[in-house]
Amino acid sequence: MATAERKGRLPGEREDHFMRLPGAQIVSTRALLTARENLRAAIEAKAMICIYGQAGNGKSFAVNASLRELAPTLTRRIQFRARPSTRDLRHELFHALGLPGRPPAHAIEFDRMLRGALEEPRVLVCDEAQWLSKLCFEYLRYLWDDTASDLTIIFTGGNGCFEMLQSEPMLESRVYAWQEIGHMPLEEVLTVIPAFHPVWAKADPDLIAVCDQEAAHGNFRAWAKITHHLATGLRETGRTHVDEELLRWTYSKLSTRQPV
Repeated sequence: MATAERKGRLPGEREDHFMRLPGAQIVSTRALLTARENLRAAIEAKAMICIYGQAGNGKSFAVNASLRELAPTLTRRIQFRARPSTRDLRHELFHALGLPGRPPAHAIEFDRMLRGALEEPRVLVCDEAQWLSKLCFEYLRYLWDDTASDLTIIFTGGNGCFEMLQSEPMLESRVYAWQEIGHMPLEEVLTVIPAFHPVWAKADPDLIAVCDQEAAHGNFRAWAKITHHLATGLRETGRTHVDEELLRWTYSKLSTRQPV
């Protein structure tokens, strides 16, 4: 559980990989490199940006890894799992920004405090932005539009994030750049996965291709799950490398149904 000191901050590098996969490395995928350049430009412009995509494709990884390089001390994160009210949003911002004392009781005082805090350079990541309501989007726009604001806003999210932002014309027109993070194509998988984890370092490229086509489908989270199972299998069987039999054993632990 996050401590008060860490609340709202970027997670540590060990949190980047699904299940904190031991031995996993940060690899420079095309999506990561593109996100880094998009984020760099947005921060320089004090702009809004949206990075979105289906679950497991690596958007949070790309954003977090990039911001650790570009703005590690300026970045604050907020995240909701249900529809928040503007009151919820104010309180989340209060804690993420590390403001002193207790949250103000009245909205006018609260707004004045937040606007004052955002006169200092800040990069705000709104994770799972598809859960935000119209009123919350309007409130974030209100803070960003303040002439004294020194704020960059990064919206990230999965299914529905793009559509939600596009449905708010006053906000959509202010978004500086959009990036969709999709599945890795097979040719990138064959380059990236051997560098991702020692399990795959000396694996037969044909075996990696088969695994991607049959189970991982270019999804980074799926690759992390498969790798975690394989590392366990190698340890328990005493094998030194991945083979087809061990791969089939791993498949038995995964869902075989694919989304429509």
